[in-house]
Amino acid sequence: MFLPSVLALFLYFPKDKSEYIPAGITCFIFLIGALLTMRLIIIISKREEKKAKELEEQLIKNQTIQRNS
Repeated sequence: MFLPSVLALFLYFPKDKSEYIPAGITCFIFLIGALLTMRLIIIISKREEKKAKELEEQLIKNQTIQRNS
């Protein structure tokens, strides 16, 4: 019953479309920041995966050496 009036509080469509420009710029800045953050997480993850793989290979090598001794 009062749902349209509640939604009207959150929706704002300006008559002057130039008011969308700051929002677009802000959205673009945050999009670039999100992409850079995602890329950084992927790079760090690959680095950690490489370290874990090297550690695993070292542990396997140590186990085989101890079994053969």
